[in-house]
Amino acid sequence: MVEQDQQLGRRWYVASTKPRSEEIAHFHLLGRGIEVYYPKLLLPIANRSGRQLIPLFPNYLFVRIDMSSSEYSQVEWCQGVKRLVRFGGAPAPVEDPVIDFLRAQADERGVILARTNLKPGDEVRIAKGPFKGLAGIMQEPPDARSRVKVLMAILSRQVQVEVPADYVEIAWIAPCTV
Repeated sequence: MVEQDQQLGRRWYVASTKPRSEEIAHFHLLGRGIEVYYPKLLLPIANRSGRQLIPLFPNYLFVRIDMSSSEYSQVEWCQGVKRLVRFGGAPAPVEDPVIDFLRAQADERGVILARTNLKPGDEVRIAKGPFKGLAGIMQEPPDARSRVKVLMAILSRQVQVEVPADYVEIAWIAPCTV
């Protein structure tokens, strides 16, 4: 399929979307018969806006088109799309291995499960709840119930507490397997 697509001039490009319009652009592009890849990141806990499923690349998605066909104008004039990302004035293609790598990280819906870069022994700061502002040592990363075990110095002794993961300042990253 890839060989046939390249012979026909079909390549991957990055489409910039209007703010928070990835879903709209994805829907309308699919309706026009354009091949689209819209990777999403699943956070174990809700982010500040209360969402757990977020775009991996906010305001961007990937389209596979033939620039010499009508597909180009269908993308450029699609609802939710701002324009194709350009370098030197021309839309810049994305190599197939980049898309293949992203797809290998995702499930069948294009969803990539985020993980934390924290590990046992790392110092963490509690951002919410009754222990807000206190620091502790991560004992166990978030479990299936999104709870974190943290060792804290309370009343001159070490106490292990279990708090919701969203109480701890955690950076979420997409997995990277090389």
